[in-house]
Amino acid sequence: MSHIKFLDIYNQDKKIFKKILANISRTIKNNKFILTKEVSEFEKKFARYCNTKYAIGVANGTDALYLALKSLNLKENSEVIIPAMTWKSTVTSVLNNNLAPILVDINKNNSNIDLNDLSKKINRKTRVIIVVHLYGNPGEIHEIKKIIKGKNIKIIEDVAQAHGAIESETKKKVGSIGDLGCFSFYPGKNLGAYGDAGCITTNSKKYYKKILSLRNIGIFNNKNKSDCNILGINSRLDTLQAVILNEKLKKLDLLNKKRKNIAEIYNLKINNSKIKKLDYKSGSVYHQYVIKTKNRLKFLYHLKKNKIEYGIHYSISINNLRLLKKYFKNKKFPNSEMLAKQCVSLPINPNLKKNEIKRIINAVNTFE
Repeated sequence: MSHIKFLDIYNQDKKIFKKILANISRTIKNNKFILTKEVSEFEKKFARYCNTKYAIGVANGTDALYLALKSLNLKENSEVIIPAMTWKSTVTSVLNNNLAPILVDINKNNSNIDLNDLSKKINRKTRVIIVVHLYGNPGEIHEIKKIIKGKNIKIIEDVAQAHGAIESETKKKVGSIGDLGCFSFYPGKNLGAYGDAGCITTNSKKYYKKILSLRNIGIFNNKNKSDCNILGINSRLDTLQAVILNEKLKKLDLLNKKRKNIAEIYNLKINNSKIKKLDYKSGSVYHQYVIKTKNRLKFLYHLKKNKIEYGIHYSISINNLRLLKKYFKNKKFPNSEMLAKQCVSLPINPNLKKNEIKRIINAVNTFE
């Protein structure tokens, strides 16, 4: 019995390798690697894909969050609301901007922000809500906009896991709904580079111009590279990654469709009282297919025995990170903490074969 891989990027991209390698070879011969036309080309294509006016390539998804917050020019210790279940980059981007993270719990049956808890946490210090489209499941930004109507509160979308997802109610692509959208192109993402890469989307010309400067060590334009007008960082999407992303963007919708098809089969065929499936919105792109089980260690052993790779996203809720434990020690986020203890990500590799999908379902259903 062969191993079922959690994700196989080599096989996923095999058909376009020759084209990618040819483009990389041409780039090397051109001897130009930083902020070239290939980067501009990707930014334009990705903005069109997301239905936004602008896209700014940056070095990675963590920098995207940091720079998006930086562009808002907030006062120190302004409050930024984030979910208690997310990847740690969401919270470190807040702390690195000298802002105060305020946690809200997620829903019991999915990874989206609990809107009731959110309403309780909003106050006069609240300046930003970061909506995380975790696992490729779109957050309810249309509802959040109703809650904050008339208030000076910005929405940043953390779209690191949701390239191409659509908010079911508004039919808008994530990354185009809030004030700023932050993407990661880490290799394992639905749209992944072959190294670190990221992007920020926006419809605001003001934020666009500011982030262009912030990502390039504060350079206002390329007329005098020795000068700078604001305190920025070095966070540029490099040309080689842009070349790869330009080619892979063409396949994103197809690969997302394959993920959705696999998820539909899982939704229909997984049936075990010891396994709880999460509720995903219809516009989800299933970066991860996450289930919950009360006896995770036993379940992981069961998967290993059946030669099925898995993931855990994530084993620690934000309030329990060593860095922040003291800060949140008297606060509880039961749904986030429960998901951290019980979550397991099943393979959702778009190129899973029918017999592999059957094996995964059978393994899950036979768990006792």
